[in-house]
Order: sequence, then structure tokens, then C-alpha cells
Amino acid sequence: MNPAQGPELRDIHLPPPPSWWPPAPGWWLLAALFLVIVIFTFLYFYKKMRRRHRWRALIAEFDRAVAMAHGDAPALAAALSGFLRRLSLTDAPASASLTGDAWLEHLDKRIASDEFSAGVGRALIEAPYRAQADYDAAALIALVRRTVHRSFHREAAHA
Repeated sequence: MNPAQGPELRDIHLPPPPSWWPPAPGWWLLAALFLVIVIFTFLYFYKKMRRRHRWRALIAEFDRAVAMAHGDAPALAAALSGFLRRLSLTDAPASASLTGDAWLEHLDKRIASDEFSAGVGRALIEAPYRAQADYDAAALIALVRRTVHRSFHREAAHA
């Protein structure tokens, strides 16, 4: 060693590069937040898909009930009444035992109207038992369709 030059110095020693594992705590939090968002998004779309599937099945059953009548007025009234009973059983099981005006009043409560007990809906309890029924079939179909729509969307709002 030459005293005029001073002690021999070593070159700068760099620390090792940071490892990619384990990630810093901020990355763990970001991954957890991402996972929560993915789970909630999946559940939202799954619920929406199931709801859409139930709606399509309900409308398909309604269309089958109308098609089974083949334009026969008493058969149409009986098919629509049976369809409404099955629909009503989902949220009011006690409605299975209702008959006559009590059944029509129950349907009126479902749509907040009096179209069943005082309107074309009376055909549901009168027409199936007559050989020739005289009522507005298109109006009855529209009334039942509105009832289905309101019932389904009321059910979805409570879910």
C-alpha cells in the first residue's frame, strides 16, 4: 500500500434487486379489492341472468296457455285462470283455495285495480262453465299480461 495514495478502496457494493415475491402490502390490498369487485360483478350478472330466465319462462308459459285455447273462449278463460293460479301460488299459497269473487278480489289486489271483479276479468270465473262465452278475449289476454308484468316486477323489487 502506498501511503501517498491512501488506503485501497473497494468499489461500491449495490444491494440485490428487490424480489417480486412477496408483493408489497399495497399490492395485496389492490388484489383483494379487485377480487371483491370481480365477485360482486359476477353475482350481479348471475342474478340478472336468472331473473331474465325466469321472465322468459313465465312469458313462455303464458303464451302456451293462450295457444292451448285455440281461440275457444271458455278454454282460454280456463287456461288463463289456471295460469294466474300458478303465478299466484309463488307469493300467496293461500290463494289456491280462493274461488269466485274472492279469487277475483285477490287478483285485483295484485294489480291495484278492479279490472278483474268489475271488468273483463269476470270471464275467468264465468266463461269456463258456459258452452258459449261472450267476452273480449283480447282485453282479457292484455289484462292477464299486465298482471304478469306487475307481479314479476313487484317480486323483483322485493328481492
